[in-house]
Amino acid sequence: MPTHSSSRPRLLRGLTAATVLATLTAGLAACGGDSDAATGTGDAASGRVTIGRLSNGAATETTLKVSEVKSISAELPADVKKSGKLVIGHGVLPSGSAPLEFIGEDQKTLTGSEADIGRLVAAVLGLEPVSRNFTWDNLFVGIDSGKVDVGFSNITDTEERKRKYEFASYRQDNLAFEVLKSNPWKFDGNYENLAGRTVEVGSGTNQERILLEWQKKLKSEGKKLTIKHYPDNNAVHLALSSGEIDAHFGPNPTISYHITQTATSPKPTANAGTFSGAGDSLQGLIAATAKKGSGLAEPVAAAINYLIENGQYAKWLAAWHLSNEAVTKAEVNPPGLPLDNA
Repeated sequence: MPTHSSSRPRLLRGLTAATVLATLTAGLAACGGDSDAATGTGDAASGRVTIGRLSNGAATETTLKVSEVKSISAELPADVKKSGKLVIGHGVLPSGSAPLEFIGEDQKTLTGSEADIGRLVAAVLGLEPVSRNFTWDNLFVGIDSGKVDVGFSNITDTEERKRKYEFASYRQDNLAFEVLKSNPWKFDGNYENLAGRTVEVGSGTNQERILLEWQKKLKSEGKKLTIKHYPDNNAVHLALSSGEIDAHFGPNPTISYHITQTATSPKPTANAGTFSGAGDSLQGLIAATAKKGSGLAEPVAAAINYLIENGQYAKWLAAWHLSNEAVTKAEVNPPGLPLDNA
């Protein structure tokens, strides 16, 4: 995962044309760089949160029972607890990124895996979730200014960001190889399995950098890896369907989403293996992000760990087809992408 705002192009690179059309709605296209998004996808006060609602088939709708845990909510900063609200920031204006964050089929409700984990955490903390949607850059401005309590927006934990923010990790940051389901090839975490293959990757992305490193290694071993680029996502999937390329290398969440969209097509696709967005030396992590010194990272991490221990976390991931990005434990400020890899 790239470490700055460049992660947005990498994520949006994985969108299908249908998703773009579905998400370029008035609810997202707000002036001034932010908007309040409808969040009517469950009643946390009643101890029930519905995830995957209004997702237009991107998720399996599941209602979970999640009530306030007093021992965890007691750890909240006084001002947040007094407000009774958890203001959750998302950085996907002007267009969404399925399955992470996008406007639902009612054309007004912000849905996606990121919106849902934020609402689940708010329920454990006994707070009303209030979603605010921004451009990627303005999301961090919102956190800096106090307009946002915590960002749930596929934000990668990096050492550079720790200068200004505190983190509570909740998902692996993975890349993946998408192939035709009929193709038995597997990556298996070994770059040598790419020898003789033709792989598409987005130009200028983090995954291209990783793929180029593997290409260089293979070349030194007398082996060939062919890398191709296409102008848009439709062209990528046409090339995959026609056999012009063996695999597409991109963000795991968007590939997982596309797999669900091709499931009933004549040429369904499959995941042939994942790889850490931080490279082979560190497992990249996605984390809830709050202003440094806010005191929010610890109760948020405790809430996530409660969800992990009680099974709601696994059900959330499964509903969004992201079980292959599960973590066993939420950590506060775990090792992030190093400064020399930013």
